[in-house]
Amino acid sequence: MRIGIIAFLHETNTFISEPTILGHFERNLLVTGDEVRSRLAGTDHEVGGFFDRLDAADCDVIPLFAARALPFGTITDNTYDALLRRLLEALAAAAPLDGVLVAPHGATVSQTVRDVDGDWLTRVRQAVGPEVPIVSTADPHGNLSPQMVAAVDAITAYRTNPHIDQRARGTEAADLLLRTLAGEIHPVTAAAFPALLINIDRQCSEEEPCRSLLALAAQMRTRPGVLSTSLFLGFPYSDVPEMGSAFAVVTDGDRELAQRTADEFAAIMWERRLEFLPELIDVETAIQQAINNPDAPVLLLDMGDNVGGGSAADGTTLAHELHRRRVPAFICLNDPASVQQAEQAGTGSRVRLAVGGKTDDLHGSPFESDFTVVSMADGQFEEPQPRHGGMRHFDQGRTAVVKTDTGLTVMLTSQRMVPFSLHQLTDFGIDPADFQVIVAKGVNAPIAAYEAVCPHLIRVNTPGATTADVRSLNYHHRRRPMFPFEMTEG
Repeated sequence: MRIGIIAFLHETNTFISEPTILGHFERNLLVTGDEVRSRLAGTDHEVGGFFDRLDAADCDVIPLFAARALPFGTITDNTYDALLRRLLEALAAAAPLDGVLVAPHGATVSQTVRDVDGDWLTRVRQAVGPEVPIVSTADPHGNLSPQMVAAVDAITAYRTNPHIDQRARGTEAADLLLRTLAGEIHPVTAAAFPALLINIDRQCSEEEPCRSLLALAAQMRTRPGVLSTSLFLGFPYSDVPEMGSAFAVVTDGDRELAQRTADEFAAIMWERRLEFLPELIDVETAIQQAINNPDAPVLLLDMGDNVGGGSAADGTTLAHELHRRRVPAFICLNDPASVQQAEQAGTGSRVRLAVGGKTDDLHGSPFESDFTVVSMADGQFEEPQPRHGGMRHFDQGRTAVVKTDTGLTVMLTSQRMVPFSLHQLTDFGIDPADFQVIVAKGVNAPIAAYEAVCPHLIRVNTPGATTADVRSLNYHHRRRPMFPFEMTEG
């Protein structure tokens, strides 16, 4: 059996003015052919799970295309055209295929094509024909679309947030495909799309309401004829008609059962809609709670500058207040200009820097202070354990660690970096135990990395392109009415 593998992942924040271009993919992941295997086999990404299961089944695995860029702004049309062309050329060169495993994100948007995932999956379906099974993984932060559902035979989303089960979902998807090719099952997929948004503040899989909803989804998977169920939390920072939550069900040949089960779950989500409203804690309150907490370090989650949601990674709102309060704290900021200044000053030197707050006016003004340059490094580190995102190798570019006299330690990076690994600190000589507060620019994703060293966490309602107060965002394309924007009762 010849099985093709395709991955195309980007979480698009349409509220960011700067676009995502081809260079963003080239810096992160853009490969075809055997290089897909060399970059992703053995990782905790779902594509690592694809390879695991297919290799064990002694299939002829055909890696076709893999593209991934850090979450950021809308993809330019030229970039999407170039990526789609490479994908389809690789697919055509490998024909014929017996089956295809695909890994879309689900929240990918270009300037013209608002449902990029639905578009490229449809192109793959058209290329291979209606009889070749296609099985998909997906990120639960995707905004699932009817076009995505129609293009594939089966879809399974990660079940944890932070996402630490991506490899397992890849294995599951590959197993569904193999069973389909063996004639054991005939998967069909249906979905329901309740008109509601699960706030990012309420999307942790280990906390309510998601914990009990995911338990219900697991119970539904035990029903006769049901092969898989997937809760889509949605990505509120993609302003598209598909934005919002969804529930997908895969059954063995019974589309009516799939739709009935999806509708049942969606009705329960709607009944519980008030539980999806956030608890918004302001900066001053959050820092005071952290100071009062005897179990240090406390993790402050900077929701408005959530790098995993596309934000700038240079928000200074928390830095200003931590400095003012003289709290021993750690924060990471993307600021290549300040990295260069620190390097020119030299390790051990004192230097005046204005760090962060340079991308836009959403995330606070630059934080200016006298710093001691503690260290310089190349910015490369490795995460050997399953962590959010499933990737192993990271490169944040030339990196400086600087410290103020008030106890604020700032890691300055030359490239934006998601806070998905504790090795981002420890590999550069930073001991989390030295701080009362650690700031991570995320909402739920950093928890998998930091829970081992931070007994407590506080999600902070900071301003920015990923604000948790979604009603402050100016949407043009979302569905209407939609809870909580319109507090509908029907």
